[in-house]
Order: sequence, then C-alpha cells, then structure tokens
Amino acid sequence: MPCVCRMEASCLELALEGERLCKAGDFKGGTAFFEAAVQVGTEDLKTLSAIYSQLGNAYFYLKEYGKALEYHRHDLTLARTIGDRIGEGKASGNLGNTLKVLGRYDEAVVCCQRHLDISQEQGDKVGEARALYNMGNMFHAKGKQQLWGISQDPGELPPDVRDTLQRATAFYEMNLSLVKELGDRAAQGRAFGNLGNTHYLLGNFVETIKFHRERLSIAKEFGDKAAERRAYSNLGNALIFLGQFNAATEYYRNTLQLSRKLKDQVMEAQACYSLGNTYTLLQEYERAIDYHLKHLLIAQELNDRVGEGRACWSLGNAYVSLGNHRQALHYTRKHLDISREIGDRNGELTARMNVEELIEALGVKEADLSPSESEFEVFGHFPPLCCCDADVMLLRSRNQLSKSSRSKSYADSESSDERQWLDSPVDTDDITVDVTPPKLARDASDEDCFFDLLSKFQSSRMDDQRCQLDEPSNGENAGGADRNTLNDMIDASLLTSPQTEELFDLIASSQSRRLDDQRVSVSNLPGLRITHNNLGHLCGENDPQEPSDDFFNMLIKCQSSRIDDQRCSPPEGGPRAPTVPDEDFFSLIQRVQAKRMDEQRVQLPSDEQETDEDESRGSQTPEETRGQMTNNED
Repeated sequence: MPCVCRMEASCLELALEGERLCKAGDFKGGTAFFEAAVQVGTEDLKTLSAIYSQLGNAYFYLKEYGKALEYHRHDLTLARTIGDRIGEGKASGNLGNTLKVLGRYDEAVVCCQRHLDISQEQGDKVGEARALYNMGNMFHAKGKQQLWGISQDPGELPPDVRDTLQRATAFYEMNLSLVKELGDRAAQGRAFGNLGNTHYLLGNFVETIKFHRERLSIAKEFGDKAAERRAYSNLGNALIFLGQFNAATEYYRNTLQLSRKLKDQVMEAQACYSLGNTYTLLQEYERAIDYHLKHLLIAQELNDRVGEGRACWSLGNAYVSLGNHRQALHYTRKHLDISREIGDRNGELTARMNVEELIEALGVKEADLSPSESEFEVFGHFPPLCCCDADVMLLRSRNQLSKSSRSKSYADSESSDERQWLDSPVDTDDITVDVTPPKLARDASDEDCFFDLLSKFQSSRMDDQRCQLDEPSNGENAGGADRNTLNDMIDASLLTSPQTEELFDLIASSQSRRLDDQRVSVSNLPGLRITHNNLGHLCGENDPQEPSDDFFNMLIKCQSSRIDDQRCSPPEGGPRAPTVPDEDFFSLIQRVQAKRMDEQRVQLPSDEQETDEDESRGSQTPEETRGQMTNNED
C-alpha cells in the first residue's frame, strides 16, 4: 500500500512539473514530464484526463499535430466514459482546434459545435464564449482556404466564400456580445481584431477600420505591443484600399517601430516592404527605394530568396520611375536570376520582358552586359554609384561584420493575444499553418477518360466477387429455367434447420467481434490503472450519455471530406517568402487592374528620346497601382 501511494504522488508530481514547464514556455521539457507521468500511471480519472489535455496542448504548440490529436481523443474518450460533460466539451473544442490547423474544417466544425452545445446545456458561459470564438475561427480559416487561387476583385467573392465568411462574422459577433456581458476586456480585443480581419476579406474596409481601431485601443490598454503592432499593420492595409495613402504610411511607420522594439525581423521586413510600395503609390520614389533596400537586406540575412526577388523587382520599378535605367536594369537582372533559381515562371517571364525593354531603352546589346551578379557593367565601365548604392554597400559591410553576433531570426511575438484567451493552449489561434491549396483544375475530357477507365476497372473487380451460375443449355428460356431451378433448390425448411441457425449464430458472433475490435476500450488508455476504486466509474455506474442523432448525422456528413486525405497533393506553390506578406501589392495589381495593365506601362525612351524622359516618367497614377497586403491574424 505505501508503494501505491508513492506511485500516485510520483505521477502527480511529474504532471505538476510538466505543467510548470509548459507555462514557462518549455513545451518540449513539459511533454517529457507528462509522458513520464503517463508511464507511471494513476487510478485518478480526473488527474489522467488533465494530463491528456495538457499533453495534447503541449504537442499542439510543438506542431506535432498527430500526437496532439491522439491525446485529445484519449481525453474525450475518458471524459465520456466517466460522464464528465464539461470535460467532454473541452476535449471536443481542443480536437476541433487541432483539426482546424490540419485543414480538416468540416470535422473541426462538428467538434466545436459539440463544445458549444455542451457549454450551453451546462450553463457554462465561459466555455460558450470560447466555443463561439473557435467556431468563428473555423469559418474564417475555411473562407481563407476557399480563396486560394480565386481571381476576384476585393469584396467580389463567390457566394460560397462570402457565406462562409459571413458565418464567421456572426459567430464573432455572438462571442463579442457574450464577453462584453462577462466583462472580459482582453477577449473583447480579440473579437474586435478578428471581426476586422473578416470584414477586410469581405471588402468592408470602413467596418474593418472601425473594428481595428477598437482593437488598437484595447491593446494599448493592456500594454500588448504585439497586438498593437498587428492593429497598426491591419489599419494601414485597409486605408490603402480607401485611397488614404498618407494615413497608411503613418500606421506602417508605427508597425515598423514596434517590430524593431519586439526584435521581430520578419515583421520589420514586411513593414519596410509595405512602406516602399505605399511611397511608390505616392510617387515618392526616393523614399520607396530606401525602404525597399532595407527590405532587401533583411531578406538576404534571413535567406529569403523570394523576398529578395520581390525587393529587386520593386527597386527596378522605382528606378525606372526615376529615369535611372542603368540601376533599373541591374536590379531587374537580379530579379530574373532569382526567379530562375526558385522556379518562379511568372516572375521569370515578367523580368525577362522588363530586361528586354530596358536594354532597348539603353541602346545596348545583352551580349555586352557583364554576367556578374554583384555589379552592373556595360562595355567594361561601371556606372556611378548613387547615394542609395553607397548606402547599400555600407549597410552590407556592417551586416557582414555583425552577422556572426546577430540572431538570424527572432521568436514570433504574435501569440500573446491568443495565449491569454483560453486556459488551454489549444484554444488559441496564434499559430500559422500553411494550408495546401485546392487541387488544380483538370480538363473535363481528361476527367471523363479517367472515370471511364476507373469504371471499367472496377466493374471487372465486382464481377470477380459475383457467384458464377452454371450456363443454361437452352437459349431463350434460360432465365426462366434458372429461376425455377433456384426456387426448387431453396426449401423453406432449410432456413429454419439447426445447421442454418448455427451458421447465422456464427456469422453474428464473428461480426460482433469485428465491431468490438473497432471500439475504444478504456483499458487501452495509457497511464490508466484500473482498481476497485474506479472500476465502478468505468463499468456502468455512470454510463456516458450517448450523442444525439443530429451529432452522428453531422459526423457522417463531414466524413466525406476525409477522402481528400487519400488524394495526392498538388505540387507545392513554391518556396515561402517570410519577409513578404502572403498577398502583396503585385498579386492584387494583377487581379484588380487586369483590364488596365496597358495604362500602367511606362513608355521607355530610346537614346534619341532622352529629352522626353520626364514626360514618360509620371505615367502611373496612385490609383492605378493600388495594392493589398495580408492582414495579420488576431
């Protein structure tokens, strides 16, 4: 008996140490202690449920989503076995959040709806608010995933995407109403931020600004610098679409300042990128070049080749606008080289076209250009360095001297909002997960050929499983003869014979064993030590309440989405660009201004037309180059 008490104390002590480490941010160390606690085991069902939940949360933060699902499922099984309705709701919510980051939105919605139903049934207002928030996150993430590859103007969304995002808005509004009732100011800030993000996707930019200003106010109230930085960035993005470029630069400068305070290089680079593009819209090209050079240096330090390519593209465009075609050619050639390296076919075609136009404008031949990537050279002569080039060389030398002592990247400081929102880490939305884009469209004729081939193949497999009846010797009366012979062979007495009953009993017992093999047994739960004290809880004294038929109907309906897990994923969309917003100016210029591309082209002068350079320089207006950046998640 003393040995059992010592084991029980040891399990609890290990679990408490794991919890302490997780709260301190050491999730790897925390999981080690929790796993050790499971190895020791316990007969306390509540303690074991808490360990499962914490292990699931810790693995979630470590992005080991398979293990997170495993332990949250254990938690759900145990909670339902002992009749713990509140625990069942929380486990369902945690499962939903984990499924969401895996892109399995239909299953995630079922789990979160279950959490919401149980919270409302139990009168748990805090749990209800969390469930509403998570439901909003599900539909917001699903709406963003549906937008992959869709070429639509801002706000002009397909009906299914609009419906999904409007459902997200409805859940966020219900969450906001409830947390106001509970007096939870921090939760109100998160609701305002997510409402702003959803209205941004819907194209409601005035509403977006209203909600993000509320979010900014609450972030300042709590001294949450990361949330304040996100609000500034999101406000700048919305103002771009309203044509208020000067106001947008103020918010972007605040974003840059806070990113440097937080030592977040990725966000610092994105702020420089946004400022560079906004100053281009304002036709302040010297200032645009300054920020694009800063973005370029950070992208090089972080080894973000896609970001480097975008920076060189932007610098080439800015130098063209200033009439400095030699420097424009230098950066455009760099953009071309990087596009080839990373396999960006569209970027390569654009850069090739720009290089050809610049070579024609300069009156040189491509064969005369130096292949050197570090400097631009024509006929063996180097062009004079402008002030911006000197700045780059100085910054690069400083960068090389300090690179060994500077960190390559900084910890993501986006998570403070989310980690304060719920007791468990999994109820948060502060982890960015790359979602595989939807499957690429195929030609209809290809699909028809594929399905014809599949049906022929499957039909032969079905024939293999059919019973082969003897071929009749007669021709036209064969069918009738078969039926009569079969009817004669099947005697009613055979169906009630002892041998037949034994056969049916054997089949029934065999099938029941197969069903039992698929059921989850509490005896298989890791860390559970079954004793006389908890046997009653596990064996019928507290039979878990069965889910309603509606729950199973929803579950069956959403299982259809799991077939996608068995399909081959399309090729990846290319390397990520952490220093560039996911949806930047360039993509939106192509989408919004697709019909006006000819109006945006700058007519490059030839050597004989140098005097007309000033006239061709200002052919782009701010309205014609309006762009979009991705909103930061709250």
